[in-house]
This record gives sequence, structure tokens and C-alpha cells, in this order.
Amino acid sequence: MLNGTNIFLIGMMGAGKSTVGRLLAQKVGHNFLDTDPLIEQCAGKSISKIFAEDGEDVFRDLEQQVLSQVSSHTRLVVATGGGIVMRSLNWSHLHDGIVVWIDVPVEVLYDRLKPESAHRPLLQTADPLQRLSDLYEQRRGRYAQADISIVVSADETPDAVSDRLLEMIYTRIVPDRLRPNIIPE
Repeated sequence: MLNGTNIFLIGMMGAGKSTVGRLLAQKVGHNFLDTDPLIEQCAGKSISKIFAEDGEDVFRDLEQQVLSQVSSHTRLVVATGGGIVMRSLNWSHLHDGIVVWIDVPVEVLYDRLKPESAHRPLLQTADPLQRLSDLYEQRRGRYAQADISIVVSADETPDAVSDRLLEMIYTRIVPDRLRPNIIPE
């Protein structure tokens, strides 16, 4: 029913894009890709090392390059990095598919990310909660350009989120985007 259309998941770090993406891919019969491991492969080092040794701009360049390559394929559910929405050129690739914003409250993100904050370069700060809030505010307007937005509560399971997303895709997006052009006789 999706005719091979890609689904791109956007949202803040810790929103569950990778976990939900894997489940959603199974449900729609697509393959799953996460851009972060692809960026690490491309650079030959971890994202933390890219940020530390080369800086955020180099990371964003690699991210843009990976998205460009990924978007040329079909039948994918793609989990993207939280900041991918900040470059306009990336939107030209994202709009090749269905863009889904997984919106999670900042406090929930913080609770999820606390155990792994040492591996999150953008959270290497004296006040990670404030940093998350600032990033969310900077990106919120861009995230809101998604085709679908889904607000996720703290106690909602990834399976429940993927089920809701599936319903939203099939009821809101598919009928509009994939409806055949019928010419009256």
C-alpha cells in the first residue's frame, strides 16, 4: 500500500526513533536503517569521536551525505539524527518520503538519556536538561514541518507507538499521497 515509499523518523535524541523504526519497518514490510551507524561507518569512527576530533559541522556534512545516499533507495524506514532537520538541503531528501516527528516531552527524554549521556556529545554540559530544552526549542519549528506528528507519553510502549503511527500513515497520508489520479469519463 505504500508503494515503496520511505518513512523518515525525525525527533530529538532519545525519542525512540530507532526502536519504533525497527517495529514499524516490520509492520509495513520495509527494511530499517539508522543513519548514525552509517555515519560512523563512513567516518571510520564513533559519533563522539567525530564531534570531539572534527566538530559538529563535519558531523552534519557526513549526516547530509548519508541521507542523500539513503534517500535514493526505496522501501525503507529510516531513523535520523535529531539535528538532521536543521539543514534545508536535508528536507529535500526527507520530503522524498513520509516524514514522521516522534515528539517526546523533554523531561522524558532526559530520563531516558541520563544513563547514556556520556556517549551523547551534545549533552556534554553542566546542565544536560537545559541543553535538551534549548535544542528542542531550536528544532521544534523544523520538526513541525513533518507530515505526521505523534506525541509520545512516558509510559507508552514502542509497540503501541508503532501501531499508532501505522494507523496515522494509512489514514492520513496514504489516501492523499498515493490515491490514483482518476479521470472522469
